[in-house]
Amino acid sequence: MLTEHGFTVVAAVDNGPALRRALAEDRPDVAVVDVRLPPTFTDEGLQAAIHARRQRPGFPVLVLSQYVEQLYARELLADGAGAVGYLLKDRVSNTGQFIDAVESVAGGGIAMDPQVVAKLLTRGDARGRTAELSPREREVLSLIAAGRSNAAIAHQLTISASAVTKHIAGIFGKLHLPESEDDNRRVLAVLAYLHR
Repeated sequence: MLTEHGFTVVAAVDNGPALRRALAEDRPDVAVVDVRLPPTFTDEGLQAAIHARRQRPGFPVLVLSQYVEQLYARELLADGAGAVGYLLKDRVSNTGQFIDAVESVAGGGIAMDPQVVAKLLTRGDARGRTAELSPREREVLSLIAAGRSNAAIAHQLTISASAVTKHIAGIFGKLHLPESEDDNRRVLAVLAYLHR
């Protein structure tokens, strides 16, 4: 599809280590990357893309994913440099939309799947809700952001472990962070805290 639309494909790889090598050695103008690649099928593609952008700030990357994975989208957008895209794989079947996304990202723009944007916006309002946290919840959240475990938080604040658990549940509730297999609520809460 890419070659039919005037792109030259310099490498096509099927695993994370090969992707890292190709991005470093072939130095393409833009990369189209699947989030999940062998050997672990977790986030090798995304991590390779982020690594490449650290080595080459603003390097254009279009990430493809089967599902809306908000943490991945946030991580990809975190540097604020542009030239990034995040599409659901079913968009690739729409040739025009896919090629437009590749061209936009290659030109320094941002191409985000509408479903990704909707999810980011519904979760993005969590930033304003940190003001609703009680002083103790803000203390607990600041310690979570510092990487402390529940036991360490309980020890530092001289409260019980069950009290920490209740405060964390209150934080998740006020930030509207429901349980999800795709999201780590502690990380999302910290993101809200850091962007308050």
